This record gives sequence, C-alpha cells and structure tokens, in this order.
Amino acid sequence: MSDPLSKMEEIEFQTDNLWREEVITDRQVGSIRVMTPVTVEGEVDPDREIEYYAQTQIMTQAGALPIEGQIEADSLKEAAEQFPQAAKQALQDMMERMRELQREAANQIVTPDQAMGGGLGGMGGGMGGPGGPITLK
Repeated sequence: MSDPLSKMEEIEFQTDNLWREEVITDRQVGSIRVMTPVTVEGEVDPDREIEYYAQTQIMTQAGALPIEGQIEADSLKEAAEQFPQAAKQALQDMMERMRELQREAANQIVTPDQAMGGGLGGMGGGMGGPGGPITLK
C-alpha cells in the first residue's frame, strides 16, 4: 500500500483555475452557490463567466438527500428565478443516474464464487464444497 503522504509532493494548486465561492440562501428552500472566476491576484477574471448552482435537499426514508445542479443564468436575479427548474432537473438527472446504476448491477454476470461470498480463497482455481475442492479446468 502506498504512503498517502508521498502523494502530497505530487499535488499542485491550479492557479489558472481559481474561483471565489459565495452561498446565497433564502433559509427555506435552498441555496444558490455563486462561483466567480478570479485571477491568482484575487481579481475577477473577465475572460470567464460566473456560474450559478441550485442547492437544495429532499427528504427520503433514509434522510435528507442533497440535490445540486447548474443554473444557466447571467445574474443572481435570473438564477433565483430559474432555481425551481434547475433543482427539478438536477433531481431528474440524479434519478436517471440511479436507474442506470441499477440496470448495470442487474446486468452484471455473477459467477458462482461471487455468489458464495468472495474469491477462491487460495484453493488453486477450485471451489470448496462439502465434498472437497472442485478444480476448474
């Protein structure tokens, strides 16, 4: 297993892709995350657009489920107006992704050793059973 501290020497902060993050909330429905591009000097970067994200949550049987989706807007006012549709789209996207993951799991081929709870346990390519190991050829 590699040492996580050794990986720290490899990381580099991306100074050409800096963003200032603000959170605007109505304290009821959700928040709008405002991502403002900035230069390494901390000034607003005029070459990149401000991005807005809708953040809310829905209650499920398992508890609160966070929902986030990008809002296509040119101002905070416009982002607030488009918040409901962006949140709904983010929920629909998440539900579709969950259905896709369920389909992938349902289509997965399960081999006998997986069904019995794991690998071959070092039995040289065989499966253990009540009558001894069965060798696969």
